[in-house]
Amino acid sequence: MTKIKEQMQELVRGTDEVLPENSLEAKLKLGRPLVIKAGFDPTAPDLHIGHTVLINKMRQFQEYGHEVVFLIGDFTGMIGDPSGKNATRPALSPEQIQANAATYEAQIFKILDEKTTRIEFNSSWMGGMDAAGLIKLSSHHTVARMLERDDFNKRYTGGQPISIHEFLYPIVQGYDSVALKADVELGGTDQKFNLLVGRQLQQDFGQEQQIVLTMPLLEGLDGVQKMSKSLGNYIGITDPAGEMFGKIMSISDVLMWRYFELLSFRTLEDIADVKQRVDDGMNPRDAKFELALELVERFHDANAASAAKDEFVARFQQGAMPDEIPELQLASKDGKLGIAHLLKDAGLVSSTSDAFRMIKQGAVRIDGERVEDRSLEIASGNTNIFQVGKRRFARVSLT
Repeated sequence: MTKIKEQMQELVRGTDEVLPENSLEAKLKLGRPLVIKAGFDPTAPDLHIGHTVLINKMRQFQEYGHEVVFLIGDFTGMIGDPSGKNATRPALSPEQIQANAATYEAQIFKILDEKTTRIEFNSSWMGGMDAAGLIKLSSHHTVARMLERDDFNKRYTGGQPISIHEFLYPIVQGYDSVALKADVELGGTDQKFNLLVGRQLQQDFGQEQQIVLTMPLLEGLDGVQKMSKSLGNYIGITDPAGEMFGKIMSISDVLMWRYFELLSFRTLEDIADVKQRVDDGMNPRDAKFELALELVERFHDANAASAAKDEFVARFQQGAMPDEIPELQLASKDGKLGIAHLLKDAGLVSSTSDAFRMIKQGAVRIDGERVEDRSLEIASGNTNIFQVGKRRFARVSLT
C-alpha cells in the first residue's frame, strides 16, 4: 500500500473533521485494507454533484487499496432521514426506494471502480430483524442523548412534533456500521451525530470503533445554500453535457476554488498551480473552463466536454463575455421572480417595459440561451449569467 504520509495528505483533503483526532493514521498503519462505509438513502432518482463529494472521497480510499462499501439505505429510506429537518419527513414506499436505488447503482460507477466496489442494502440485516431485536437495539441509546442532537433539540424546544420512528434512524444507521464492521464511515457534516452513534454501537457490540470522517456540504450554484434539488441550485450528474458545462461556468470565481478542492481529481499541487496562474494574471474564466471540462468529461466523455465548451463560447459570441461579471443577489417573490423584474432589479434594463422590448428584439440571454418568453419566471435558488445586448452582464443569485 502507498506510503502512509501520502495517503494521509490526500485522504484528509477537503475534510471537515476526522474523529477522534489523529486516529486515521493509526488505522492506516494496521497495514491491511480498511472497510470504508458511506450510506446513501435513495430518496430521489438522481444524484447531483454535491453527493459526489463523498463518492470522490470513497474513490480516493479505493485507489489506495481499501475496501469501499456503497451502502444503499433502502431500510432507512423508509424511515426518512430527519437530519436538518424541522418537520417529520414523509416515508417513501418500497417501490419508490427500489426504483431510485437502481438508478444509483448506474450513476456511482461514473466515479467508483465497479469491479472493486461493494454495494450493500441495509435491508439485508434490518429486514430480517424482528420487533424484539429492534427493541433490544433501541435500548443502546437514550432519549436524553437523542435530544442532544441539534435538529431534534430545536424541534422539541420549539414545540414541533418528533415522531418516535425518527429516533430509530440514527440507531439503524449506527447498526449498519456494526453489520459491516466498518473501519471508517464517511458522511456530511449534518450526519455527525449519526456517525458517532455508529462508534458507540460498535463499542457496545465489542468491535473496534470506526473512524468518523465528515465532509463539508457543497454549496449550490448560489454559493449560499447547500446544493439541493428542492432549491433548484444543483448540477445533476445526469444533466446534459452542455447544461452541466453552463451551470459550472455560472458559479462565482470565489466558489470555483471550493469546487476545485471538493470535486476535482487533480492533485493539491495541480490546483495550487492553477491558483498561481490566476494570481499571475490568467483570466479566472479560463480556470473555470478547466474545471468544467474535467467534470463534464467525468460524467460524459472528452468529446462531449469539448463540444460543450465550444457551444458555450459560441453562445457568448466568441469571447464577448467580459472578464469580470458583476455578481448580485436578488430576493424572489413567493419563490420566483419574473424575467422583466429580474433584469430591472439587476440594473440590466431601465424598466420592465425596456426588458420586454429587449426580449422582443432577441437581445436577452440566460447562460447564453436566448429568452423568447416574456412571462418567464426564474425560481429562487438559481444562479445564472444574464445578458442584455452585447455588453451588459450580471451573475444573479435569486434567493
